[in-house]
Amino acid sequence: MIITSPCVVSLMWRLEDAQGQLIDELTQPMEFLVGGEDLLAKVEQALIGQTTGFEAHLHLEPEQAFGDYNANLVFFETRDIFPKEVAEGMQFDGPPEGATTPDLSKEAIYTVTEVYDTHVVLDGNHPLAGVAIRINLQVCDVRPATEEEVEQGSVAETAFFLAPQQVPPDETIH
Repeated sequence: MIITSPCVVSLMWRLEDAQGQLIDELTQPMEFLVGGEDLLAKVEQALIGQTTGFEAHLHLEPEQAFGDYNANLVFFETRDIFPKEVAEGMQFDGPPEGATTPDLSKEAIYTVTEVYDTHVVLDGNHPLAGVAIRINLQVCDVRPATEEEVEQGSVAETAFFLAPQQVPPDETIH
């Protein structure tokens, strides 16, 4: 089957930063919806018209991947609005309850980057914002998308979905 939009592709990949440092490696095939929210636009563009067995080596600048880093998305909140166990790497879906910084997006995921006695530093950037990436990918299978997959814009919660994820130190994103 030729990859078109919408369809489901099974991919394996190796994701590195521009210096060749491993970010993520998918060694078992995982399904993604082409024409939905699962894949980056440049990845989809490379896949359209291809078939099982296709391999690609892509370089994506930050604006083609997870966006440029925005220092305006980093802010401080008082320590007392957080649970006692707040720690670096914790994430909040939207601003934490009691946040006093004005105009925070309720849709963003905020990552705790530093914890001090009196305040906590939160970052609304994707963990890979500002990072150029290289993706070596292989198409393992292609199938038609179901109506449900097309309606929800995704096969399921996949490892490559664009929402920020908590990435513990020395671990990959899935």
